[in-house]
Amino acid sequence: MDRTKLDEFLGHFVADMGAAGGAGLMAIGNRLGLYTSLAEGPATAEQFAERTGYHIRYLTEWLRGQAAGGYVAYDAATDQFSLTDEQEFCLADPTGPNLSASALIVLGYLRGEPRLTEAFRTGAGIAWHEHDEDVFVGCDAFYRPGYVAELVPNWIPALAGVEEKLRAGGRVADVGCGLGSSSVLIAEAFPTGVVVGSDYHTESIALARKKAADAGVADRLTFEVASAQTFTGTGYDLVTTFDALHDMGDPVAAARQVRQALADDGTWLLVEPNAADDVAGNLNPVGRLYYNGSTFLCVPNALSQPGGYALGAQAGEAAIRQIATEAGFTRFRRVAESPFNLAFEIRP
Repeated sequence: MDRTKLDEFLGHFVADMGAAGGAGLMAIGNRLGLYTSLAEGPATAEQFAERTGYHIRYLTEWLRGQAAGGYVAYDAATDQFSLTDEQEFCLADPTGPNLSASALIVLGYLRGEPRLTEAFRTGAGIAWHEHDEDVFVGCDAFYRPGYVAELVPNWIPALAGVEEKLRAGGRVADVGCGLGSSSVLIAEAFPTGVVVGSDYHTESIALARKKAADAGVADRLTFEVASAQTFTGTGYDLVTTFDALHDMGDPVAAARQVRQALADDGTWLLVEPNAADDVAGNLNPVGRLYYNGSTFLCVPNALSQPGGYALGAQAGEAAIRQIATEAGFTRFRRVAESPFNLAFEIRP
């Protein structure tokens, strides 16, 4: 046994265990508004306790743990903690990536570990709606920054003729919309258009309707509780599906439903996690993140549904193209790529 390699592996383990606990500290920081409070300026633990009103002993350990993990800055000369500009943008800025809320998805799905362990033995599925609410909120927080950065500025303009249709009052169906962040972004960007979001999860649709109302777009954005195989409407100029097809037990049936819902010259914007077609190409930090979530969420949900598919989050472009072909689509093109997503233009 190589002692150096052993030490490296043990160091890797220590980092992982620290990160696992760190997700919990991030969630606490999110729920209590600690990052927002720290963004007001540097503070010692005592000053931070006065600022927030929370217990100093808990805050002291939280601040030190966050500093050890690189999520908070520490000045030994003044014994003060603070946020760098980058940390503040990622953790406290409402227009930023909202990383602390993203941590909720991990805490949420870890609560289902005992049931998932049993599912390894039985092969039983675990449906999306059976998970802790933190999964739904955390998933929305994780994906929304990418949609803000890419959907309207890059993905839609990359689709042939679609942006022009939407500006002229086009019709959009956002299938598997979850909490509706993507639906709201489209409705805000194209005020003369009509958007219909759909998701089988009743609680998510309730939150999506609230998002639409808060954004002032409820007059042109409606939602229905429906699966990807049963959503209603036809003649859509654009159907969108974001990070959801791989979760389905029957993605081919969903793709067929999309095809019949599109206008003759309509377009399906399908966005999936960024993945290579081969396993080796996914053995990286992003692939690890997705394989973890896929084991807890995506594969169990697919196995809970009829259809016989369980693509997983790292399905890759070839598998997605095959689904579209089986559903009767004849044109398939990758139009954009980001560190977390691949965007495809699919047409009849």
